[in-house]
Amino acid sequence: MKRKAYLAALVMCMALAVNGCGNNKSEADSSDAQATEQEADTSSSKTDSEGNTRLVSVDSVEKYVTIADYKGITLDNTVQEVTDTDIDNRVAENLQNKSETVNDADAVIQNGDTATINFVGTKDGEAFEGGTANNYDLVIGSGTMIPGFEEGIVGMKKGETKDVTVTFPESYRNSDLAGQEAVFQITVQSFKRPPELTDDWVTANTDYQNTDEYKESVRSELEQENQEQAENSLRSTAWNTVYTNSEVVEYPEEDVNDAVETFKKQAEAYAKQADMELEDFVESQGVSMDDFEAQCQQYAQAKVKQNLIIQGIMDAEGMTLDDEECLAIQDQLVEQYASGDLAALIDTYGQVAVDETIGLMRVEDFIIANANYDQTAGEDAEAADTEEGQTTDEAGEEQTAAGETEEEKQDTANDGADSEKADSNADAQDTNTEDSSQEGAE
Repeated sequence: MKRKAYLAALVMCMALAVNGCGNNKSEADSSDAQATEQEADTSSSKTDSEGNTRLVSVDSVEKYVTIADYKGITLDNTVQEVTDTDIDNRVAENLQNKSETVNDADAVIQNGDTATINFVGTKDGEAFEGGTANNYDLVIGSGTMIPGFEEGIVGMKKGETKDVTVTFPESYRNSDLAGQEAVFQITVQSFKRPPELTDDWVTANTDYQNTDEYKESVRSELEQENQEQAENSLRSTAWNTVYTNSEVVEYPEEDVNDAVETFKKQAEAYAKQADMELEDFVESQGVSMDDFEAQCQQYAQAKVKQNLIIQGIMDAEGMTLDDEECLAIQDQLVEQYASGDLAALIDTYGQVAVDETIGLMRVEDFIIANANYDQTAGEDAEAADTEEGQTTDEAGEEQTAAGETEEEKQDTANDGADSEKADSNADAQDTNTEDSSQEGAE
């Protein structure tokens, strides 16, 4: 597990939800995978005097939270169109994944091939940090390396070694290399080539008879993905708009304590997996115990705020977690996450987490059903996605072969409302910049 990355999982109290409770199967699988690393929330469900399940310990939330308008908010439900370029890119990606090793000793590397290479970079005859790698896979023509690096590999054969001279861009962030000339000694270990899209290839490798049918299937696949992405974005934006604009006046102490305990139990579970005591484990992640305690509180407050808002809306609209609509959502979750077994769902995530997810999804449905829709509201939707209770944790930098580049990725873990996020920054290849590189001797 990467340094501090455990925090991203710890804030995911409700592992069932992805980006505001996504409903497609791929998201279910992703969330399930994370959940296998966690222990179920063992805190007890709360009930009112009539035996109805509640998400908070208080009978009325009015004293504790001021809930923002949740009826009549403006949302964007635009579904992105699929273009011919989108189809071509997906087809190229699929073909790339079917690449086969080129064994012809006389064959040379061309654009689109994936080359496995060793290389050593030197400046003024001296090797520099981050300029060496072995068995590095590079798609030629992808533009992930600085200018001249990939171009120098085109035309090389398996087993060939060649010196490629490049010049780092003036804007390169490593000042010791910016604007400087360097030489990379590159050895081709092997290379793979994607197949050509033909009717014969389609017939042999897919369920379709020709390229037109295959491309049409890709279009349908992309349209489905765009539809699901739009639906997930709609749910996330609907909830985050209300969550962000609501204000907690006072936190119920019992609920905060329960949430803190949940957070700590998850940390203890990870520590146990590492065969370490909690304090040693937390400090091994580069986090002080004081910071850890602060994160516990931050998580707890975000979680309690979420539940206060959900419960308040449900109370105002006459909903309960035991009504017909919520039971239908429960059945949906069982089908997605537990193969039709409610007991397995509860055993994996805990009854409280299941209840919180059901409540959130029910409220999201209500907000969406009572919203106004503006097809030009995309910018407002993005702005609403900014939430309270974020914790940012850097996972450390990795460098690549022609120097170094940094692409910050957010490792987002939802607590069922997408209202509490922890960032785990991981460097990766940046296909949109010139100055990407690979850390030496990977």
